[in-house]
Amino acid sequence: MTTAVLGGGISGLSAGYYLLRRFGKPLTIYEASPRVGGWIRSEWHKDRGFLFESGPRTIRPKGIAGANTLELVEQLKVPIKPIRSSHVAARNRMLYAKGQICLLPNSPRGLIGTVPPFTKPLYRALLHDLTTGSTVAKNEDESIYSFAQRRFGKEIADYAISPMICGICAGDAHEISVRFLMESLFEKEQKYGGIIKGMLYSRFKNDVDESKVGLFDQDEPKLYKQAVQEKWAMYGLADGLEQLPRALRKYLGEHDVNVQLSSKCHNLSFNSDGARISLRDADLPVAHVVSSLPAHQLAPLVRTQHPSLAAQLLDIAYVDVVVVNLQYNSDQLLKQEGFGLLVPPVENLAVLGVIFDSCCFDMAGNTILTVMMGGRWFDKWFGHQPSQKELRDIAQQHVRQILHIKEEPNFSRVHTLHKCIPQYTVGHKRRVENIRSYIKNYKLPLSLCGAAYDGVGINDVILSARNQVEKLPVHPRPPPLG
Repeated sequence: MTTAVLGGGISGLSAGYYLLRRFGKPLTIYEASPRVGGWIRSEWHKDRGFLFESGPRTIRPKGIAGANTLELVEQLKVPIKPIRSSHVAARNRMLYAKGQICLLPNSPRGLIGTVPPFTKPLYRALLHDLTTGSTVAKNEDESIYSFAQRRFGKEIADYAISPMICGICAGDAHEISVRFLMESLFEKEQKYGGIIKGMLYSRFKNDVDESKVGLFDQDEPKLYKQAVQEKWAMYGLADGLEQLPRALRKYLGEHDVNVQLSSKCHNLSFNSDGARISLRDADLPVAHVVSSLPAHQLAPLVRTQHPSLAAQLLDIAYVDVVVVNLQYNSDQLLKQEGFGLLVPPVENLAVLGVIFDSCCFDMAGNTILTVMMGGRWFDKWFGHQPSQKELRDIAQQHVRQILHIKEEPNFSRVHTLHKCIPQYTVGHKRRVENIRSYIKNYKLPLSLCGAAYDGVGINDVILSARNQVEKLPVHPRPPPLG
């Protein structure tokens, strides 16, 4: 019997890649939709020289997860487009707050003066952290907003941390877990009594990133070394990020991995021989299942046999995001270049942020913007299920208000991404541990990878797939319980 992977997004395809590399045996990937890539979708208009991304468009080459992705990109020979730290898109990050665009400080000098939207120099927030003792977190976790407010003050929580969380997971910082999204900072505060103190102690003690030890036992990937040497802040791929899942599918096909599209799994059950997956026209026995499905999609598949597991999976909430891509014929419309801007929730606008795509990459004389709306506040702004035209109009209205672009876009695209981003609410780390403990205790031949469990970024979900595959035993598994 083979191994089955559920889901053909970037995490599922990566799981297939690492399964093939580790075991060298045939496997099948089942994807419900008619395409691979999940939320990664690139729309390349070659005749006009511009690109729309309805999902992510760049990847950060940072840390062990960043090195791991670069190793994959290198092995697949996908052409990349690096953005160095000196590039305007890397240097300039902005907020729209208090009726104006505010350029965030990008050097230590920016900590000294008072820069909008802040009413005090930012070094005062660092002093606040240094002079404030730690508070033992209730249940070993708290919201990122509460944590930031304790350590740096309300203004930082409102105008720095909250919009950042909008950019990461379209979530509300009052609800998102600091232990899951910023575990190292949280642990430094709990251990050393402050974030700055913890960072200084760690540097003095020369703490080693243990996760890095063993992952690249021979050598770091060449591309990662190049990224460090050339100081890449981020990178994209030639013809868009969708080239990565496409390259993975091509590689897997060339190595006899069967990627079945339009093959939705309707039920997943476990027995003494392994598992059975039910498709529309088949009931297939498999030795092991790697699920990269969103938690809310996996839950109904296991509910009949394991209702408790299904309930725990459904405890992971998701949000909807509206993505509106806009193309203008002129490249002279932005008064301030940069990666883009975020809108703090305290501004009470439907917009989460605007990405300046044509500042990141050459778009052949076009201005390309991506407007993101909704997220945790989707029902508040769009609960009446507006049409695509209404959504486009709302996006353009905010572009006029924030960026003062009065021109009409020449071309646009509207996507409503339903339940696209998991919400790492307080207690999420424990939630994931309990889910995986249930699977282990019942000896289910099931591994879980993807954004719901190990982080929302492309680097996170690829490393999640690798880690789960590398935990699989090379010998036969004992029969499941129950």
